[in-house]
Amino acid sequence: MRQGQGTGVAAAPPGPQGRIGPMTTPDPQPPASNTPSDGASTDTVHRSAAGIAGGVLLLALVGWLGVDALLTGDGQVPWLALAGLLLLVPLIAAFTLRPAVFVNDDRLRLRNPFRIVVLPWAAVAAFRSGYSNEVLDASGRKYQLWSIPVSLRGRKKAARRQNRAMADGTAAGADDPFRATTDQIMDQLAERKEARAAAGTSQGEVTVRWAYEVLAPALAGGVLLLILLAIG
Repeated sequence: MRQGQGTGVAAAPPGPQGRIGPMTTPDPQPPASNTPSDGASTDTVHRSAAGIAGGVLLLALVGWLGVDALLTGDGQVPWLALAGLLLLVPLIAAFTLRPAVFVNDDRLRLRNPFRIVVLPWAAVAAFRSGYSNEVLDASGRKYQLWSIPVSLRGRKKAARRQNRAMADGTAAGADDPFRATTDQIMDQLAERKEARAAAGTSQGEVTVRWAYEVLAPALAGGVLLLILLAIG
């Protein structure tokens, strides 16, 4: 996904939780502790409904073709199918089913395709929306929110609703709800950061962990596929 020059996300009044597309669901976690952790309190989880649906369809198609080739193929075909499955299944799952944003009072946790990034609220500098939604830490490093994609179509629909409401004289002014769902979520994240950055449990350093459970099988499948292609 292209990264563009972003514009700051203005804070807006808190929107309702539990929006769909991206999906927002509660994720029970252990009670809060005195230090930031992945289970600091009950999480709100933002995921992309469209991404999940697309991932399920792709996995079903790849699985059907791959298993059929494994069972009925001749010569190197079963091995090629095995290598392809090892390579494609983790990558498809990583970019469609895996991405999620977990939010609680202490920190923001990003589960992106190849990394898990934990940002205590005190370490968050700003949120930015351009061609993608991003969060910047205090050192200026940026991390993409894969499960909260920018929806240009959603913004256009929201703008049309606002224009119609203004033409009818029913626009709600500064508190109007005419914003794309993902923009509202970004507003909520910015508000949570402002409200919780000074809390004692929101202090700490940014941590990043690579998703070896995705990288290892994909790498194994890629190497096997190259070997099979090389030996013909």
